[in-house]
Amino acid sequence: MLDKSIKQTIQQALKEDSAKTDITTKIIIPPSLEGEAVIVARQKSILCGIEIAAYVFKHLDEGIQFKPLKKDGAFLRASEAVATIRGGFRAILSGERTALNFLSLLSGISTSTEKFVQEAKGSRAKIMDTRKTTPGLRALEKYAVKIGGGYNHRKTLSEGVIVKDNHLRAAKCISKTDLDEAKIKKVISCLKKKTMFKVEIEVENLREFKAVVKYRPHIVMLDNFSLADIKKAVSLRNKYFPKLKLEASGGMNLRNVKRVANSGVDFISVGTITHSPPAVDFSLEVF
Repeated sequence: MLDKSIKQTIQQALKEDSAKTDITTKIIIPPSLEGEAVIVARQKSILCGIEIAAYVFKHLDEGIQFKPLKKDGAFLRASEAVATIRGGFRAILSGERTALNFLSLLSGISTSTEKFVQEAKGSRAKIMDTRKTTPGLRALEKYAVKIGGGYNHRKTLSEGVIVKDNHLRAAKCISKTDLDEAKIKKVISCLKKKTMFKVEIEVENLREFKAVVKYRPHIVMLDNFSLADIKKAVSLRNKYFPKLKLEASGGMNLRNVKRVANSGVDFISVGTITHSPPAVDFSLEVF
């Protein structure tokens, strides 16, 4: 996974921390001093980012021996070691925080995603991420979603067609209360002709849903629908438009996602798994 752009991201993180001009370490630790350290998970989690941690230390010192004890996707117990590091202590200490920051963030995303995936287990619904990611870290965060068992929505604006409410308002397809169905029909038809991507369109209530589906988009996003209205949309889809895919979005959490998944939707997009996952606590211990 460590392509050129990912390596540049890691290097930028090290530069941000001035890892190569670590004043404290350079004064206290002689250049020749070597030893060993271990990275430990402080809580139950799903590991993500072990290759990134390895690159952090090796970028600072090519002689570092980084031995992963677990692979990305591994279920970790509290106090379980995930890697050992041997080599120059200057590189180990200067790279510590950057490596742990990546592990904490990415493992937090994979762990959070897996919890949603477990809640949806047994249903047809796939847990998907959104573009609500940290600027500059999207590729890594979406990788972490996959490690947690989730699926990636479009990675960039160039990788899919989603017609949002603001598109419709800007194009004068929607007023304060109603959709202009003639314009909606034209928009969907135009998109189908000009792109090979599936056309997804967002609706905010059942009235909009009924107005849109007759023009055969491939996917309809049910934005902030109540559970009762999601079930009504699923029922209408099943009866009249069986090929249509439905995505539930907005307000998804671990308290309601199971009920939404069991409603019969195909996808559930969850912004919290990338924009606010609880960080996983890791530590580096020298011995």
